[in-house]
This record gives sequence, C-alpha cells and structure tokens, in this order.
Amino acid sequence: MRLAWTTDLHLNSVPTPAWEQWFQNISSLQLDGLLITGDISEGDDVIRQLLRFVERSNLPIYFVLGNHDFYGSTIQATRQNLVHSCRESSQLHYLTDLSPIRIASGAYLLGEDGWADGTVGNYEQSTIELKDFQRIGDFAATGPSYWKHQLQRIGSESAQRLRIKLNQLPRDANQVLVLTHVPPFREACWYEGQTTDDNWAPFFVAGQIGNTLTEFCHQRPECKITVLCGHTHHAGVAQMSDNLQVFTGAATYGRPEIEATISVSADALELIRLAP
Repeated sequence: MRLAWTTDLHLNSVPTPAWEQWFQNISSLQLDGLLITGDISEGDDVIRQLLRFVERSNLPIYFVLGNHDFYGSTIQATRQNLVHSCRESSQLHYLTDLSPIRIASGAYLLGEDGWADGTVGNYEQSTIELKDFQRIGDFAATGPSYWKHQLQRIGSESAQRLRIKLNQLPRDANQVLVLTHVPPFREACWYEGQTTDDNWAPFFVAGQIGNTLTEFCHQRPECKITVLCGHTHHAGVAQMSDNLQVFTGAATYGRPEIEATISVSADALELIRLAP
C-alpha cells in the first residue's frame, strides 16, 4: 500500500490556487490513500473541506483531528458531526472512531486525536496561554483554574481509546502505523531543530498517549510502531525504542504540503519525506 501523509493543513487559511496545487500534487502520486494528522480547518469547515476533497477524488482519507478543528464548537459536538458525515461517505475514515484497519499482511493502521494534556513540563510555571482556551467550548465555559483538569481528562480519554485499539491488534501484527495530532513525547516535539522545554511542553506534548505507546511497545517487542503527528509545524524524528519511532510533520500556514509518502508491506514500512 502506498500512502501520502500531510498535516496541519489549516485549509480555512489556504487560497484556492494553493489548494489546487496541493490537490494536484497528491493526484500525481498514484496513491492508495491519504493520511492527515489533524488541524484540517476549524469548526464546521472541517467537514466542508473533507467533502471538497472527496468531490474531486476517489482517494480514501484516513484522518484524526487537531485542536484547531474544534474551534467554534465543543469536542463532543465536533466529533459527533464528523462521525455522522464519515458514515455517509465510503472515502472518509475518522480513525478516532474506528478500530485498527488492516492495510497489508501483518500491517495495521489506527489513530487517535490525542491532546496536549499538561502532564509533561511545568504547567504551573508556564507562561503559555493558547487560543484553545477561548475558542473551544469545553474550556471557554470554565475558568483558568479548571483548565489543567480539562486537559488531563481529555488526554486520559484519548489514551484509553488508544489502549483499547492497540489491544485489539491481532497477534500477526508486526507493523503498526499510528496517526495522532500532538507529539506523544517531549523528544518528538520539534521546533526549529530543538525539542520543547518545560514552558511549552504542557501544551505541546500528549504525555498520556506517550505512556500508552511505551507500555504497548514493551509488551509487544515483536511489533514495530511508527507514529505520525504534527501540531508544532516543525519536522523531526524521535527513536524512542527499538520498536517505537515518531515522525513529526512540518507545516506553513496558507501553503499545504505533502509531508511524506509511505509504502507499507508485511515486512517493512518505508517513509520518504517530500516536504522542504
């Protein structure tokens, strides 16, 4: 199976000519599917942008959502709307709502939105305040004293869903591709060639997702996990263990790119970066 990976598209900020170029680049690659690791757009426009692609292509889209995708709504309402739309389209696959998908003999695809959950770094001393707290209803309806609890609760729910999917993998699984939005480890949270510090980590690392991945990889050493994520808009790779590798994708507002092509077989997963 040959796939293309793209991330942090923010299509609500993309001029039509740039969208068309991105679409043509994807169409020229002779793919079996498109992978998107979140921040597709904002609010209701997420569905519109996904359907815009579907109307022009027969390519299946496998995706998770990022924090920007929930802007102007709540997490539950956004997910419910996406699940409903995807069940009406054979091309749209919202991985947070799905069990692992077999993509080759012994190879599986799964995903979970994930969330920067305040468990890594120093939340109490951080000077960062994201727009998420004003633009997402789950946070806007509460005060700052409740935000850390919300982050950890959402992160815990994501980790639990991911744990269930990993435990659903059959014993023949030896290659697993995991899509998520937020880097699950500090070592995978890249910005201009460096990894994050304690100030930014609470809002850019999905610590509970990372713990779940580490636990699974320890239990199943014969199973190689490759994680694709975004969120930071800067590229990097982190080798967390012999069977756990994390690729973080780059992005530029207004100019969507194809981050990489991925060839998956029973014995190997080959990722070739395309983005500059």
